[in-house]
Amino acid sequence: MSFNLFVFFFSLFQPLYRFLRYQQDCGQDINDRFIQIFRDTEKTPLRHVSLRNSTITNEGMRILLRHQLNSLSMWYCNKITTASWNILIEHCRQLRSLELGRFVDMLKHSEPNEKTPIDFQLLLPRLQRLKLNGVVLQPTIQFSHLTELSHLDLTACIFAEFSLKALVDLPNLRTLILFNVWPLEHEFPTLCKLKNLETLDLSVSRANVDGNYLTPNKLLANLVENLPKLRHLDISGTNLAGDGVAERAGSCTGSSSDIPGLVSRVDRPLDFLGIYYTSHSACKWHDIPALRIAGEATEEQILVAAVAYQDRHELLTKVLNDLYHLLRFETCKQIHKALDVVLSAMDKHIRVKNIQISGSATLFYIVKGREKMKFGVPLKNHIIHTLLNGMSTHLTDDTMMRNGCLTLCQFNIPLDVMFEYERLVQILLHGVSYREQEGFVQRIAIYLLNSLACQVDGSQKLFLGDLGAISTMLNLINDRLSRRVFDDVMEVAWSTMWNVTDETAKNCERFLDGRGMEYFLGCLKLFPDRDDLLRNMMGLLGNVAEVKELRPRLMTTEFITEFSDLLDSSSDGIEVSYNAAGVLAHIASDGADAWTIARPTRYSVLVRMVEAIERWDLSAERNINYRSFEPILGLIRCYHTPQCQHWAVWALANLTKVYPTKYCRVVEQEHGVELLQELIDHPQPYPRLKELAQIVLTHCRNLSEPMTGSAPDGSTSTTDPNVMELDG
Repeated sequence: MSFNLFVFFFSLFQPLYRFLRYQQDCGQDINDRFIQIFRDTEKTPLRHVSLRNSTITNEGMRILLRHQLNSLSMWYCNKITTASWNILIEHCRQLRSLELGRFVDMLKHSEPNEKTPIDFQLLLPRLQRLKLNGVVLQPTIQFSHLTELSHLDLTACIFAEFSLKALVDLPNLRTLILFNVWPLEHEFPTLCKLKNLETLDLSVSRANVDGNYLTPNKLLANLVENLPKLRHLDISGTNLAGDGVAERAGSCTGSSSDIPGLVSRVDRPLDFLGIYYTSHSACKWHDIPALRIAGEATEEQILVAAVAYQDRHELLTKVLNDLYHLLRFETCKQIHKALDVVLSAMDKHIRVKNIQISGSATLFYIVKGREKMKFGVPLKNHIIHTLLNGMSTHLTDDTMMRNGCLTLCQFNIPLDVMFEYERLVQILLHGVSYREQEGFVQRIAIYLLNSLACQVDGSQKLFLGDLGAISTMLNLINDRLSRRVFDDVMEVAWSTMWNVTDETAKNCERFLDGRGMEYFLGCLKLFPDRDDLLRNMMGLLGNVAEVKELRPRLMTTEFITEFSDLLDSSSDGIEVSYNAAGVLAHIASDGADAWTIARPTRYSVLVRMVEAIERWDLSAERNINYRSFEPILGLIRCYHTPQCQHWAVWALANLTKVYPTKYCRVVEQEHGVELLQELIDHPQPYPRLKELAQIVLTHCRNLSEPMTGSAPDGSTSTTDPNVMELDG
């Protein structure tokens, strides 16, 4: 189905504005190219448009504004200029709601050094809601014709000789937001004339504005007494709440208010009062005439503030920090409500680094807690999607990357993140590649990357290679070799390549092409006693040796000598010796003609290999995890070199003995039983091979037959070296 046809069918069942929202929620950039699908205003009609974090330009806006919109909301769309205002005025006289939020320059000069205010007129007579952010208001701007206007938000607007007197004659004005508009003391007489106001916001962000009034108690008391319909008042960041000296209300009740300016509302409390970070910490007082309070004193106040200040990044950053401390010390009780406000804040303000940092730190403690067990898949997906949005937007910030990685570690990797697998891989590779040597972000990113590579299919492993996982790991190893430093990053880099090359020939080739064997020899020379490193390297080379086309590149005197010597290694139990034998078995399976070196001889290597195999304990527990036995079963067919068969049948005998529940099924599912029976019946293999083959068949038969006692489940006791657990 074509994309346009999909849009058509979507519009049959859902309003198209929801399609726009859905695309943004999925991380789709609403750019000029995307907007082309709405060129036909009849087939794809739009009435409501809400854009955030969009790269749309005036060209795209020209298409949208031809749709006779009823509402338009724009945030963080910084490629819009005054040209779009002219288009809007021309086509959208019927507009009822207009929001021009942060980083929308429709009413601002695009040139950063241009200080001349723009003279504009609000020729939108049907407007009921208007939000402007940081706009310079000239005294010439007219509001009187906006007779239907009920909600006016002038956040951070600059009054260039403009006065609120322009609003006095608006009969339907119910809400007036003047957040970070300063100074306002001389406007209080005018505010007292707006008799129909139900919501008034005089709050400031103290980082930007010093909200101190000379006569705070008198100003607030006079204001409240003159606005009889007022239900929602915000004076956060100011000193309008006074200094905490209570004043008694009317004599009929004898009750009092710790906020002197609100004494007249003691018997008729406000529905909402914002006193977040006021002077003298008013939110900590007791007698406050309000049903809901936004403040910093209690969990309830902080959550109220988080909801109320969703569009105010300055205050929202503080609120998230307060919430973070509640969660960090496990005193927050309303976990799900806290999660909702954090996700909403991060989704709305992707470009605001401080919100992403505070939000991701808060998410860490939420998903680390006990409540995580109650999270369903959609909610987990939302958390992960939101984290990745923040990380991808702020890739170069160490704190954001650290918070994001630590939070992701609290999920089930890779199962919980598979829906965002490709984007997460790209973010982690960037984190590994561009971080300081031995830095925390690099370490945690490579652990996560290794976990992602461990339990995925071939196409995803190939994708990892396509994005440069092999070259990135080799660069890390080369860096540490050059500095003669061994650390966990080097160890995990080899483990990651072990995972990424598993049954993925192209990635094995990338390893060889990237001087991987040179680095292998370098690590052997510098760090010969590092057991985990040796195991990881030999596991990787086992994957390389399974690729027939690449085996000739391993046929050098230097490499074969090293592999042969490692047969005698006792490093990490039998693992290094086992993997070395596996490499040599695959190389030898190509026949005598493929052995193109004089020393060591093929015969001597095979003798050493069999001697090593027979030293291994058949009951040894393993640090390895097989998803398929195909490479091992392939060697069972190698009748021309029975030593290769010896390694293969020993491996199956060991794995089916120690972990029967897991590996007997793999043998049966991949037709190993038939191959082993064929080996037993064949005249050529020597007796020890038939003995080992019979052991495997006995293990499989015993698992299939009913048992009287309980047998240990090997699948629960295996240790997979390729899965790295992290403690957040």
